[in-house]
Amino acid sequence: MTDKIVFDSSAILALLKMEQGHEIVAEHLEHAIVSSVNFCEVITVVSRKGFGQEKVIKFLKETFLHIEDFDTEQAIIAASFNDVTKNGLSLGDRACLALAKQKNLPVLTADKVWKDLGLDVEVQLVR
Repeated sequence: MTDKIVFDSSAILALLKMEQGHEIVAEHLEHAIVSSVNFCEVITVVSRKGFGQEKVIKFLKETFLHIEDFDTEQAIIAASFNDVTKNGLSLGDRACLALAKQKNLPVLTADKVWKDLGLDVEVQLVR
């Protein structure tokens, strides 16, 4: 079994904001893989909170060394999740789950609802 794990935006934001569960996120940092969609999402959220975008981008690039481009196969997988997840997962959520499914890796998230999605993706919660 691989030690790589796909990080959801919520896990990265928990780390950046030092929220509950940030310690769990920190334990997995060296094994983290992040979708470029989630990379974008985190930059957007943090920038809206008034942090300098350049500073955030620099930190994320230095911290997350494995940022995966969102490719055609992931797009197809993410689109297929829309039918299964009638609860309206965001594109960022579906991109994260699609990357995990494509790479057959677990995903780390703060979104508890993911545990009950039934998408054949291992979900690990940070809280």
